Amino acid sequence: MSDQTVLENPVQTMRDAMEELGAHAEIKAPAEFNAAAVHLVSVPTNRDIEDLSPHYREAAEYLKPLRRQGTAQLEDLQSLIDWTNRFKDETSALFAQPDMEKPSLISIADYHAEGPKDDTTPTGDATARHCNHRATYNFPLSNEWKDWMKISGELLDKDDMGEFIEAQAKDILDPTPNILSNKEADSNEPWENRLIRTAQQIEGRYGQLTQLLAMSKQFQVFETSDIKVSTNRDTGESEIQFLDEHKGPDGRPLNIPNLIIIAIPVFVGGAPYRMAVRFRYRKLGGVIKFILKIYNPEKVFEAAFDEAIENAKDQTNLPLFKGTPEV
Repeated sequence: MSDQTVLENPVQTMRDAMEELGAHAEIKAPAEFNAAAVHLVSVPTNRDIEDLSPHYREAAEYLKPLRRQGTAQLEDLQSLIDWTNRFKDETSALFAQPDMEKPSLISIADYHAEGPKDDTTPTGDATARHCNHRATYNFPLSNEWKDWMKISGELLDKDDMGEFIEAQAKDILDPTPNILSNKEADSNEPWENRLIRTAQQIEGRYGQLTQLLAMSKQFQVFETSDIKVSTNRDTGESEIQFLDEHKGPDGRPLNIPNLIIIAIPVFVGGAPYRMAVRFRYRKLGGVIKFILKIYNPEKVFEAAFDEAIENAKDQTNLPLFKGTPEV
C-alpha cells in the first residue's frame, strides 16, 4: 500500500451521500403568478413529483381572493335588485322558480356569456364562467295566503268553519251592488267584472260575511228523499231516480250563497288580490261538513309572481329565465 493512498472513511461517505439525497432548495413564487399554470417540483423522497399549484393559489389568495364566489341570502326583493345592480356585468342573468310552495328568484352575477359553446379552442371556451357568485331571494308567502290555502278544499266541521271565518273575517269582502247584479258593464271596476264572470261560469251567487257567520252557528239540514219513476213507452224500460232535497228546519228549501269574496296578499307585504271562494256543504250521515275552496288560486299566484319578477327584470335590465340554473 502506497503512503499516498488515502483510505475512505465509510461513515464520512454515508454522511455525504445522505446530504446529497436530502438536499433542498428554497422555492420562490413567480413574480407574476398565474393561477391557471401548473407548478411542479421534484422532492428528495424517491424523487417523487409534487404539484405545488394548490399551495401557490392558497398563497395568492392570502390577501384577497382570485375571483368572487358565494351565495348571498337576501330578505326582500329590492335587496336582490340592488345586489344585482352592484355586481352585474354583460353576462349576468336572473332565474325565477314559480313554485307555489317555495317561490324564489336567483341572480347570477358571473353567468355564462351569450353564444354557443366552443370545444375547439385549446385554452378553453371564452364564453364559460364559473357561475359561483349568486344571490337568492325566497319569496315569503303571507300568513293569509297560507291559512286559506291550508283549508281550501278540506272538509270542515261546523264549529271549525265558524272559528276559521271569525278569525279570517278581515279577509272577507261583501259583494258590491255591481257584483250582486251579476252583469258585466264598462262602468264596473275590472276586478268586479272578473268576479262576475267567475260567478257566471260556475253558476254561483255571492254571499256576505254575516250570512256565513249565521250559517256556521245555526246551520241545520233536514234531508228528504223522494222517488221518481219514469217509463219509456216505446221500449218498456223504467228509470228510477232518487230526488234528494235539503231543507231547513221550517221545511222550506235551502237558499244559500255558494261564493264569497276574499282579498289577501300572496306574498308578505304585497298587494291584496280579490279572489272568489266556493262555499259548499255536504251531509255525511248525520254530520254536516263545510267546504271552502279558493277558485283558481294558480292564476292569482302567477299574476303576483310575474308582477314581482318583471319588476326585478325591469330594474336590473337583465334576461330572466323561469326555471333552475345549472348546478
